Amino acid sequence: QVQLAESGGGLVQAGGSLRLSCTVSGAAVRFNSMNWYRQSPGQKRRWVAGVTPAGDTTDTEKGRFTVSRENAKNTAYLQMNNLRTDDTDVNYCKLSDQWGQGTQVTVSS
Repeated sequence: QVQLAESGGGLVQAGGSLRLSCTVSGAAVRFNSMNWYRQSPGQKRRWVAGVTPAGDTTDTEKGRFTVSRENAKNTAYLQMNNLRTDDTDVNYCKLSDQWGQGTQVTVSS
């Protein structure tokens, strides 16, 4: 059974940084695409960034966010820099059709 556990969210001031972690059990991150999504209240969940098994990364945040993975820890990361108040969201990681429980990011002005 594949399980994903996010951590690293919290409260940060605008301009600050957070690193989210997604630790996986039951599957190897090195063999799977890992994707991050975000969701605001009342909005659809939307894709933010992803890393392929080959290590190729893409994101929607024009360099503010960086996705990576550490195979030895079976963990994917989302480094979030220069955070803005509109980055306040619940962030989720996804492997195949499995989701984590989400971690709240709150950015204050």
